Amino acid sequence: MRQRNRFSILLLISCMLVMVSCTKKKFNQMDKPTRNDVTAEIVTNKGTIKVRLFPNVAPKAVENFTKLAEKKYYNGVIFHRVINNFMIQGGDPTGTGAGGQSIWGKPFKDEFSNKVHNFRGALSMANTGKNTNGSQFFIVQAPKISDDIEAYMKQNKFSEALINKYKKYGGTPWLDNKHTVFGQVYSGMDVVDKIAKLQADENGTSSEKITIKQIIISK
Repeated sequence: MRQRNRFSILLLISCMLVMVSCTKKKFNQMDKPTRNDVTAEIVTNKGTIKVRLFPNVAPKAVENFTKLAEKKYYNGVIFHRVINNFMIQGGDPTGTGAGGQSIWGKPFKDEFSNKVHNFRGALSMANTGKNTNGSQFFIVQAPKISDDIEAYMKQNKFSEALINKYKKYGGTPWLDNKHTVFGQVYSGMDVVDKIAKLQADENGTSSEKITIKQIIISK
């Protein structure tokens, strides 16, 4: 009798575990953060940009970004490249686009995943080629995709579902699998737009200096 009761209890626990695993929410890049998520507040002289980070998707990129932020590495650093309908880029303490390094003192590898894409608001690593990630990052600002970009996606065999998401959210699909996506803006895209729309030269250098005051990490 005891053995039967023990078996019944074990069976009940197993069923409960199965139910919990089945009801676990599927990852969605565009979801707002919950209390278990890692977030970053990028405080600039134009306002604050709030980002949900993805340590389960891009652990190295998130570790690098959060530790640099906690060391105040980004404090006083400018967005040195701003291009309307494309992105804003920062994270280089030299302000030239040619500097900066990772917490390991050397470039680290790309972390690509089909769970995340360069939709509008994506926080991604800037690089100079394969596996050359350092300290620089960019936020995708492109509000919509053109017919040419849609044709590019079809030609490059993007799934219909992914094409529809890019049509819904906007973004830069040609950067997928070239730049590591490690976060998504959930508040402050108006600040990103404000920065991206500043007058700038052909290299994306704006007439007004946009400074990162600090980046606050919450875990």
